[in-house]
Amino acid sequence: MNEVFKALADPTRRKILDLLKEQDLTAGEIADQFDMSKPSISNHLKILKSAGLVLDEKKGQFILYSLNSTILQDVIKWLLDKKS
Repeated sequence: MNEVFKALADPTRRKILDLLKEQDLTAGEIADQFDMSKPSISNHLKILKSAGLVLDEKKGQFILYSLNSTILQDVIKWLLDKKS
């Protein structure tokens, strides 16, 4: 769970998750939405993937990233359980 919160603490990674809420995207499509280098975006994606927040699937020569809603549901459940 600590990895998830660390990943969510960064505004760039939260913006990536917002983009992936709308549709699955390649790393290049994600990078096009930011004013930073592609290696920096790749590092953010690596952190999100390591935390289980995004999934990746090879499609031809591209890797398609998608939101892992299961882990987000687990985080929400954990937060709600802690509240009561």
